[in-house]
Order: sequence, then structure tokens, then C-alpha cells
Amino acid sequence: MPPPRSLSPLLLAALLPVSGWLIVRPLITPLPLAALSASLGFSVLAFLSSLFLVPALGPAFLSVGLKGRDLLKKSREDIPESMGLICASIYILLLILFIPFPFSSFLVETKNHSEGLTKVDFPLAQLSVYLSAILSLLMATLLGFIDDLFDVRWRHKLPIPLIASIPLLLVYYAEHGNTHIVVPKPLRSIFGTVMDLGPLYYFYMSLLSTFSTNSINILAGLNGLEVSQTLIIAISVCINDALYLPWARSFTLYIPAPSFLLETPWSWTIGGVYDAGLSHGSKELVERHLLSMYFMLPLIGVCIGFMYHNWYPARSFPGDTFCYFSGMAFAVVGIQGHFSKTLLLFFIPQVFNFLLSCPQLFGLVPCPRHRIPRPDPATSLLTPSTTDFPQPPSRLTTMTLKVFSALRLTQLTIHPTTGQILSATNLTILNLLLVHVGPMSERGLVLLVMSVQATCSLMAFVIRHGLAGLFYDGDRR
Repeated sequence: MPPPRSLSPLLLAALLPVSGWLIVRPLITPLPLAALSASLGFSVLAFLSSLFLVPALGPAFLSVGLKGRDLLKKSREDIPESMGLICASIYILLLILFIPFPFSSFLVETKNHSEGLTKVDFPLAQLSVYLSAILSLLMATLLGFIDDLFDVRWRHKLPIPLIASIPLLLVYYAEHGNTHIVVPKPLRSIFGTVMDLGPLYYFYMSLLSTFSTNSINILAGLNGLEVSQTLIIAISVCINDALYLPWARSFTLYIPAPSFLLETPWSWTIGGVYDAGLSHGSKELVERHLLSMYFMLPLIGVCIGFMYHNWYPARSFPGDTFCYFSGMAFAVVGIQGHFSKTLLLFFIPQVFNFLLSCPQLFGLVPCPRHRIPRPDPATSLLTPSTTDFPQPPSRLTTMTLKVFSALRLTQLTIHPTTGQILSATNLTILNLLLVHVGPMSERGLVLLVMSVQATCSLMAFVIRHGLAGLFYDGDRR
């Protein structure tokens, strides 16, 4: 096991009181968005817990055989694996400890009745939504850890998140969740303005949970890659949530738009009271995005703490457990926050990587056990990994690969005389970047993927809060 990275006790001494103050302050002084202050405090605590517990528990994981070797390094040292279990445990435990804070006002307030003082009606619906989310996260963590232990094959692991999403979907149904969608303007002459999908909407939400979980798992294999993409997506979701909250102050941001797109500039009004900003007077909309932030802020804290140990060269591996619970966290906020389309916009690189991988995932093109790039022994730089064809591929496989090659999505090696395909670079975004950019170091490739993820998040904001006006009208809540 490589030596753990150094940690300063001064960091713990400095941030622990900050965390405690943010958690306790709403109990001492009434604040607007008091529960959000407590959530920030628990997020700092999540950061400190993952930062210090991951290296402390690493030897225990090694002792029970939860270990692996870095396939892209010459070193053969064992590295603790499945450390996502620690991150998930910290995350879920803090979410459970946070339960009283969003409902604290309902626990202490009273109101007058003709028969005397009674408690304010408790929001059981909101509590059931919160608890169902935690139950789904627990199930996702359990199933992810089982995957780490038994190395479940891809064809079997794809439907696993469907099981973890059952509590979410059941509570959504019990609370008479909306199954209507607003039809884009170009299609309204056919389908009308609003269309009820009924059971198809639940099928869509179950697919969302499956995609958000497996898409992170598919785009993995490099030091810091799973954690960094999760971190950027979580930060993007939090920024989007913040646009809807009633901050004490408000400001309006104007962005010029080409006249052929919109007659007036785009404008974002952020903050203000409930009837201002992107909430458009909807208290329910504010509560949805607050719920989303309650789940995203601790996830950001956990990711930052764990990334310190998982960054190149990694001292610990996340395992499938991390991908399962983090993906389910995104599914939770997308489903219960009612902004699944916006969430998918933040997954643009993952959507592209999934579509690119489909021929291999569904058996049209041979799929090796590991599709991550391979290091060049001479330079230690990463080069695209390939799938080889010792026998001539089928006509359908040949046609598929030639179409992908024409689109510059893969690089083929073809026999000079027979024209037979001898090999093709594996169909992942990692190999695609190396095909077009050239050999890179592992750290450089991860930084490139992070920049792509961040750029796509910026594009998502432009699409959601700008170009969406071309297809939808009204406040587009």
C-alpha cells in the first residue's frame, strides 16, 4: 500500500468549529433559509470526515481483501478499493442527522384552534419524500458494494438501479406526482400543449435512475475521474438550485442575444422574495430546489475530501459503490425536484459516452473487460486501447465501425490487401479524445475530461435558461 497523503490537524481544528457554528446557529438565531445553513455545516463535516476517515480505514479494507492494483502504473502495490463505501456511509449518516432541520419550524410552532393550542400540521408528504430518497440511497450503496464484491457483469448490472429506485417511484405515485409534460412548440399542432404520459413517465424516471448510475460507472478507470465528474455535476446542480432561492438580495444578469434568436436579451433575476427570480412566485418550486441542495451540498463535501486521496497518483479507489450511490443521489434530486430534463443537460458528456459505447455495451462490437486507455511502455503516456479482430467481423459490425470511423468516432486498422478490419479503438470518450489530441499523461487526460465536463455544464445553463425559450413558453418551471 502506498503511503497516504499528509493531512494537517490544523485543517480539522479550523473547520470543525465552522461546521459546528453553521449547524447550531439556526437554533440560536432565526435565519432565512435556516436549514440551508445547517446543510452547509454538514457539508463541511462531510468533507472533513471523508478527508480523514478514508486513509484511516484503508488498511482495514486491505486486510479483508478489498484491494486492487492500478492497471496504468508500473507499480504493483495494492491499493484500498471500494472506498466509496466510506463516502456513502458518511453521506447517508449526515443526511439522517440533518432530518430535523428542514422540519424544525413544524416541530415548535403552534396555532390557535377553537379547542385550544395544537401543533402545526406536519408536512408528512415532504418527510416521506426525504425518507424514500434516503432508502433509495441505502439500497444503491448496498447493491454497489455487492457489485464490488462479486464483480457483476455489465448485462446484469445495468438493471440493478431499477431496484433502488422503487421507493422513489412508489412515494412519487402515492403523492399523486405529476405525469404531464409540456410539449415543445413545434410539436403542439400534433400533441397539444400538455400531454399526460401516465405509466410511461414512471418508466422514464426508472430509466433516469439507471442511466445516472451507470453513466458514471461507464466513464471511469482513471485516477480521480469518477469523483471529478460527480463533483462538477453536483456543483452545477447546486448553482442551478441557487437561481431559484429567495436570497435576501436580488440582482439581474442580462446576456445579449442575437436578434435572429430572440427579440429581447436573456435576463436572469436571482434572489429576492418568493415572488421574484426564477421561482416565479412558486413557493413549491423554492422548496423543491432547497430539497435538491440538501442532497447536493453534502455530496460536494464528500467528493472534495475523497478526491484528495483519489487524485493522481491514487491512494484509494472508489469502486462501483461510489458510482452507484452518487448516481442515485442525482436521480433523487432530478425526480423529486422535478427537473429531470435540466439534470440530463448536466450529463451531456455522459450521454455522449453512453451513445458512443452502445455498440460495445449491446454486443454489436466486441467489448473487452477493460476499455480504458493503455500506457505506452516507452513514454508512459496514454494511448487509445483497441479491440482486435483475429477473425473477420460480421457485415453488421463492419458497417457500424466504418460509419463510426467516417464520423471520426473511432480509428480503424485495416489490412492493406484484404481490407479486413484488424482492430478498432474502443468506443469511449477517453479513447476518442486520445485519437484526436494524441498521447497524454493520465493526469492531463483527467483534466481534459474535467474541462469538457465544465464546458458542457456552461452549455447546459445557456440551453436551459436561454435557448429553452425557443421551444417552450411561460416561466418553464
